[in-house]
Amino acid sequence: MTRVLFVGQKPDTVDFSDPSLPPGFNAEKIQAGIDIAETTMTERGWDADIFMIAPDDSGIATLAAQMASVDYDCVVIGGGLRIPPKGLPFFEKVVNAIHQSAPKAAIAFNTRPEDTAEAAARWTGAD
Repeated sequence: MTRVLFVGQKPDTVDFSDPSLPPGFNAEKIQAGIDIAETTMTERGWDADIFMIAPDDSGIATLAAQMASVDYDCVVIGGGLRIPPKGLPFFEKVVNAIHQSAPKAAIAFNTRPEDTAEAAARWTGAD
């Protein structure tokens, strides 16, 4: 069975005043997308974990602990962690935590939460 981790930023920790985010974006819209991502991965028969983290060192620590507890085929990193330019240093920490904890797992990127399953499918070959 394909095992996928979707890691993103906790919706309630997003700075919606950041001009790099789409206008009208809010925590409810993000959560709705996360819910769709979970549903579509489950519908594909995958064992999927949704893992939203705080954008700080505690988030990296919890991500590293999660990665150490499960072998994933693919880790999809959400846009909230990589799109805002001011978040680049944290995004690098996320990528390196994944790489160090699961060097054999593919790393994929979605364009929005709703296409998380498609991002994982590109790298797992599992449809």
